[in-house]
Amino acid sequence: MPDPENIVQITNLFHRYGSVTAVKGISFFVRKGEMFGLVGPDGAGKTTVIKSLCGVLTFSQGEVEILGYRLPREKKRIKNNIGYLSQRFSLYGDLTVDENIEFFAEIHGVTDYNSLQDELLEMTRLKPFKKRLAERLSGGMKQKLALACTLIYRPQVIFLDEPTTGVDPVSRRDFWRILSRLLSEGMTFILSTPYMDEAERCSRIAMMHQGEILLQGSPAEIKSRMEYQIAEVTAPDIRNLLPAVKTWKNAIETQMFGDRINILTDDFSALETALKEYSDGQEFPITQVRQVSPSIENVFISLMKTADK
Repeated sequence: MPDPENIVQITNLFHRYGSVTAVKGISFFVRKGEMFGLVGPDGAGKTTVIKSLCGVLTFSQGEVEILGYRLPREKKRIKNNIGYLSQRFSLYGDLTVDENIEFFAEIHGVTDYNSLQDELLEMTRLKPFKKRLAERLSGGMKQKLALACTLIYRPQVIFLDEPTTGVDPVSRRDFWRILSRLLSEGMTFILSTPYMDEAERCSRIAMMHQGEILLQGSPAEIKSRMEYQIAEVTAPDIRNLLPAVKTWKNAIETQMFGDRINILTDDFSALETALKEYSDGQEFPITQVRQVSPSIENVFISLMKTADK
C-alpha cells in the first residue's frame, strides 16, 4: 500500500530492451518539496528511469504511482501535472524567448500567464534577451529558457534529466540558484546527474550502477556508510606513487582524483607512517598526507568496485 505522504512511489521497477535489462527492480519514494537525485555514470539506467516515470517509455514490470495516479493506466492525468527537462530539451529555434514561453503556456491550456512569464524572465535573467531567437542563445541560456517553459504551466513535479551536462560553470550556478528558490517554495524535483556536487544538493539520493540502486538516503546518511578512514595524499609524481601504495596492507582501496589519491584505510596512523617512510627515499617526496571526511564520491566508487567483483 503506497504511503499517502509520498508524491512519487516506485516499487520493483524493471525496464528491458529485448534481452537487455536496463533497470533491475528498483524501488524508491519522493515526498513533496524534495529534490530526489538518481546519481550514477552513463549507462547506469538513470535516463531510462526518468523516461519511464514520465510515460515516455513503457516499463516492463513494477508499480509507479505519481500524484496518486497509476502508470500506465492514468498516464494522461500524470502528464498534465508533471514537467520534463533534459539536456536536449526541444526549444523552437525560430521563436524568440518570449514566444517559446507563450507557446508552451498555450499548448498546456494556460491563458493568464503574463505576470508569471515576467517573473520567470526575471528569475532566469533572460529579460534582456526576451526578443532574441532561441537558436542564438548560449547552452546555459537555453537550459534556463527550457526551465521557464516548463514552469509556465505550473507542474507539481519536475523531472530533470542531466540538465546541466555541457553547461558552462556560470550558467550551471545560475540554474541551481533557480532550483534552490523553487525548492524553498515547495516544488518537487527528481533529478538524474553524474555530478557528485549536485548529489550533495539533493534531499535524498539513490546511487545507481548497471540498472540497480546500490544505496539510497540523504547525503549525510550515504557518507556515514563509509566504514574506512580516508587518507588524502598529494605528490608531484602521483601516478608512480599509486602502484606502491596498492601493495601496503593498510591501504584497503585507492581512488585517484587528478593530482591526489584517496586511500581507504582501517588504520590512518599506520598508513601515515608508511607514507612518510616511503617519501624519505624518493627524489620527489610526498607533498602532503591528511585525514579527510568521506565524500559521496568516495562511497560511490567503493560501492561500484564491490559490485563489480
